[in-house]
Amino acid sequence: MKVIDMRCRPAFLHDFFGANRNSKAYEAAKWLNKRVGTRGDLEHFTNSLTQEGFLAEVKSVPLERAVVVGRRTPSQQISNDFLYDITNPHKELLGIAGIDPALDGIEESIKEIDRSIDELGLAGINIEPGFAEPPRHADDEIYFPIYEHLAYKKIPLTLMSGPTTPNPLFNDPAHLAQVARTFPTLPIICYHGYYPNTAALVGVAFKYENIFPVPDMYGFLAGSEIFIKAGNSFLQDQLLFGSSYPFRPIRQSIDDFIAFGFDDCILEKLLYKNAARIFKTEK
Repeated sequence: MKVIDMRCRPAFLHDFFGANRNSKAYEAAKWLNKRVGTRGDLEHFTNSLTQEGFLAEVKSVPLERAVVVGRRTPSQQISNDFLYDITNPHKELLGIAGIDPALDGIEESIKEIDRSIDELGLAGINIEPGFAEPPRHADDEIYFPIYEHLAYKKIPLTLMSGPTTPNPLFNDPAHLAQVARTFPTLPIICYHGYYPNTAALVGVAFKYENIFPVPDMYGFLAGSEIFIKAGNSFLQDQLLFGSSYPFRPIRQSIDDFIAFGFDDCILEKLLYKNAARIFKTEK
């Protein structure tokens, strides 16, 4: 079965993911692996410390695509040019550019969107409102010119919000409703499934079909069972798979996802077809 892994962030991308072996972040990344259900050793994590190790993991599954997600926040920044260098030579990889209009201004952010998509060939745009300074919700007015531009150019939007959001008040999926209603043609991909507020996200996604939850590593924790029931019914064309590698092994995550109890007839949608439709990669 073909698989698109919607969330891969190999450790070598940034110190936050464990790039520096002699750091607290490296130890925190190993701790998180155990926290979200890794079985056995951490070979997948150590492999992700190099580009070669990461590609070997992707090809060993094998994945149809691994989506490598960028980041631009006041505390963590991954260059979109670096993402291009990582992903462009490899057909298995898709890159998502990071922007922050609060840091760079709206006009410069729109220019960076166009450069990242049109010149670098990246596949979408990532924004992390809860990590801004000050923190914001997804429906903050500063983002609406960005959403308008993305919708006009048919560029997928990814939002990251979950339990690591510095202030949990900004991990609230209710704020997606106005965005989804205002921009009904804009695919809004929600990483981490807004865990632990999973029921609220499923409720918003029930009403707005342009919201695409990705529970990724938090889908394997208690409280995410609602995604299974929803995926077997109204959410089957919206739910997406992600491993959140290297915090979880890709192969184990696929196997665990299949074992959740999704109907066999929709597994292809969840693992591949829904994401392929968004990124227009289906052959």
